Amino acid sequence: MKADYRSRARASVASQLHWRVPFIAGFYGNSPRWSNKDLDPVPVKMRTCGGLDYWAYWTSDMLAPPLASTVSSVRSLGFTARETIPIVFFGFAICSCVITLTAKMGAQYSIAFPVLVRSIFGMYGSYFAITVKAFVATMWTAILCVQAGAFLQCCLEAIWPNFKQFPNHLSPDAGITSAGLLCFFIYWIFQTLLALMPIQKLRILFLVKAVIVPPTFAALFLWAVIVTHGGGPLVTGKAQITNSYMNTAFSALTGLNAIIGLFSSMAVNMPDFGRFSKNGFNGYHQFFALPVIGTFGALTPIFVSSAHEVVWGNFEWYMPAVINDFDSRAAKFFVGFCFMLATIGNQIAAGTYPFSNDVTGLCPKYINIFRATLMISIFCVISTPWNIIKNAAGLWLSFPVTRNRKLDVHELYKDHGIYHYTYGINWRAFAAFGAGFVPLIPGFSKSISPGLNVGGSWKIYTFAWLFGFTISVLTYYVICQYISPLGDALIDEAVLPSQTDYVTTDDDSYEAKDGLQAHTREVHVV
Repeated sequence: MKADYRSRARASVASQLHWRVPFIAGFYGNSPRWSNKDLDPVPVKMRTCGGLDYWAYWTSDMLAPPLASTVSSVRSLGFTARETIPIVFFGFAICSCVITLTAKMGAQYSIAFPVLVRSIFGMYGSYFAITVKAFVATMWTAILCVQAGAFLQCCLEAIWPNFKQFPNHLSPDAGITSAGLLCFFIYWIFQTLLALMPIQKLRILFLVKAVIVPPTFAALFLWAVIVTHGGGPLVTGKAQITNSYMNTAFSALTGLNAIIGLFSSMAVNMPDFGRFSKNGFNGYHQFFALPVIGTFGALTPIFVSSAHEVVWGNFEWYMPAVINDFDSRAAKFFVGFCFMLATIGNQIAAGTYPFSNDVTGLCPKYINIFRATLMISIFCVISTPWNIIKNAAGLWLSFPVTRNRKLDVHELYKDHGIYHYTYGINWRAFAAFGAGFVPLIPGFSKSISPGLNVGGSWKIYTFAWLFGFTISVLTYYVICQYISPLGDALIDEAVLPSQTDYVTTDDDSYEAKDGLQAHTREVHVV
C-alpha cells in the first residue's frame, strides 16, 4: 500500500518536471494547444458535488473579509444599516441570477470558463477574456494574503503577547513591519500547500469553514448589538450623504454597483466549480444562497464597525485592526483564526483556483493547474501586495438566448471548428464588450479625480455594472440576430460530454468510449 502510494507520488512529481505538460490525446481534443487533463470535461467519477457542497461553497466565499470591506464602502457613502441592508440584498439577488445561470453552463457541459468562453469570443479571442479575468484573480489573491497574514499576527499576539514587541527592521515606508512580513510568509506557505491540492479534495475545507465561520459571525453580531444597546449611530442614525456631487439616489446606485461588482466575478468563476456538479446544478434553492448568506453576513461588519466607534471612539472597518483592539486574548485568537480560515476559503475559491483554470486555457501545452498555482503563489510575493494596499457580460446572453443553451462540446477543442469564427476571433463579442465599456470611461475618470468635468456622464458610472451588462447584452443580441448571425456555431442539438469515463491503461494508451465512438491513441510525453 505504502509502496503504491510512493510510486504514484513520484510519478505525479516527475510529470511536472517536463517542460511540456504530459498530453493525452483523446476524444475531447487532438491538440495540446486547446486540451489537457485540467481543461477536458470533468470525468463522471469526479462529478461529486451536490446542493450541500455548493451552499458550503457559498458560505466559504461570502463570509469572508472582502464582504466586510465592500459593505463598509457602501456605508461610507453616508448610509446607515437601514439603507445599506436593502442595497446589499438587491445587489446579491442580481448577482445570483447571473451566477446561477453560468454555474448551470459549466454543470451541463462539465467544462471550465476558459473552454466555455471559446464559444463566445472565439478560439483565439478567448485569450483576451481569460487574461482580464486572470489579472483580477492575481491581484485579489495577493491582497488577501496580506490580510490573512494580519489575522495570523492577531492569533500569535493572543498566544504570545510579547510578539507585539517583535523588532522591526523595515522602514516606515515599507508598508509592512517585520512581524507582519513574517506572518505573511507563514500564511503564504500554508495557503500554497492547500491550493496545490486538487479542488475536489478541498470539499472538507469548505464544509469545515461552513461549520465554524457562521457561528463566529453570529457571535460578533450579538456582541456588537449588546455593547451598543441596539446598534449604535451607524445603525440607528440618519443617512448623511458624503459625496459632494451625488444625491441619495445616485449614491444608492453607487452602493448597489459596489456590491454587484464585488461578486459579479463569480459569474465567470462558477463554471469552474459548477462542472463538478453531480446533478447538473439542479434546484432553485441555489439562487437564494447568495442573497440569504450575503445579507445576513453583511449585518456583522455593519454592527461591529458601529460597536468599534462606540467602544473605542473611532470608526474602523478593517477587521484585523478591530480584532487587535479586543481586550480578551481568547476572543482575539479565535476570531482571528476564524477570519483567517474564512480568508483561505475565499482566496482559493475566488482567486487561486479561477486563476489556475484561466492560465491553463492560455497555454495548456505547457501549463496545468498545478503549475499555474505555483505561478500565482510566486506572484503573491514578488508583487509586494502590502504596497498595493498602502497605495491604494456577453457570456450570459450568448448561452441562453442567442444559442438557446446549445453547444457542441467537442468543437470547443478544435482549432478550426465551428467556434473558430473569423481568424479565431468572434468580432461580435468584442463589439458588444466595447459598446458596454467605452461609455463608462468618463465616469470612471471622475471617480478617480472628482474635480474632473465630464458633464453628466458620471451618472452612468454610478450603475456601471447594470449599464454595461445591459448594453453589451442588447448589442450582442442585435448583431447576432439581425446583422451577422453566428452561422455554423448555431446548432440544432446540444452535444454533451461522454457519460462514460475514460480508461487509461498501464501502457499509457488512452481509450475513449461513449457508445458511439471508440478509438485509442498513443500518449506522447515530452
